[in-house]
Amino acid sequence: MDHAGGGRGTAVATSRLGIGAAAVAVASAVTSAFGYLVPVLGARTLGPSDLGALATVLAIAGIVAVPSMGLQIAVAVHRARQPGATARRAGWLTAAACAALVAMLAPVADALLDVPATVILLLAVYTGAIVLAGRWLGELQGDERFLRLALGMSVLAAGRYGGLSAGLLLDAGLTGSMLIGTATALLIPAVLPVLARAVRGVRAGMTITARQVFTACSATLAMLVVSYADFLLARHLLPGHESGAYAVGTVLTKGAIWAPQVVTVLLLPRLAKGSRRALIVALGLVTASGTILVTASAVAGGLAFRFAGGENYVALGRYAPVFAATGALYALVFVLINAQVAAGAKWPSAPLWAGTGLLVVVAEFVVPHTLEAIMWCATGTALLILVATAVPNVARHRRTRVAPATD
Repeated sequence: MDHAGGGRGTAVATSRLGIGAAAVAVASAVTSAFGYLVPVLGARTLGPSDLGALATVLAIAGIVAVPSMGLQIAVAVHRARQPGATARRAGWLTAAACAALVAMLAPVADALLDVPATVILLLAVYTGAIVLAGRWLGELQGDERFLRLALGMSVLAAGRYGGLSAGLLLDAGLTGSMLIGTATALLIPAVLPVLARAVRGVRAGMTITARQVFTACSATLAMLVVSYADFLLARHLLPGHESGAYAVGTVLTKGAIWAPQVVTVLLLPRLAKGSRRALIVALGLVTASGTILVTASAVAGGLAFRFAGGENYVALGRYAPVFAATGALYALVFVLINAQVAAGAKWPSAPLWAGTGLLVVVAEFVVPHTLEAIMWCATGTALLILVATAVPNVARHRRTRVAPATD
């Protein structure tokens, strides 16, 4: 009877995890779709000057959203270790700091960025609401309430992009659309706390520290920077037509990076509890995803480039497996970096920053300024960073091998 009950419990847990994975994947797709919708609508409703300003606003919002992801990771890790732990102060401080940084651009925005100061001030409030969302999403992730997490991600996507889209559809112009978008974003801190209400019977744990948030934010920023470094170098070093071709290739890289990210979202709480099995499963699933994508790119590289950039780029299909391999390597790196953050490592982002610096030096001063050279430099950098991030994880698990099993 006990064995049967245990089997049923395992089956139910696996089923719930599968449903949660599907829900989070759908929510991620919804977020991406909303993110693409805003610039598409802007291109159809705004003049060239306002369209450029909108692109600048979206770029600033994207950069400032990085601390939101870092806050979510930090809170999820802490919450998994300390059920019921609060992140109220850390959430508000992180959001306030990000909003203040954006607001500081207001006096110079018109002269330097050709963006009205009013829009920048609205953007400060808008980004503050987005960053604050990381607190509640982290609580849901740490508690492994993945269905609610998926719903929360959808709420964030709707609040982040829904108002802007509505303003553009109503032909409200840049400032009017930003005003509607900010008003909609302010609904996020009103809705997410309801979804993230504490589970009954769970006592409050220790408050998260500023260092934990900073470590997760710096790791998140480093992951973003290193994954875009080769694209920026190509834009800087290559002629216009080659940099455009390289941009098409990086679509495959980004696809290979982000396709398996739901795995890390689901298993991060287990990693925070020291589960070696969770790390092995995560690495196995991400490796399988990368293998499938690289193989598909090798078999149908021309089709992949046609889908990513159009008919003019089909001849570059032979490079498709290399771009996909770079993304697959970085996907593994991101699993290991999150595992280090979950384990409380002090400087998990160090290999990422070092690798980025090495890539810049080699691409700028060592190799020829060609598409192929930068492409292979990016792949080599990804491989080196993977090795550098794997070593601390292997060493940590060797040290803990004699400890009682956590699984």
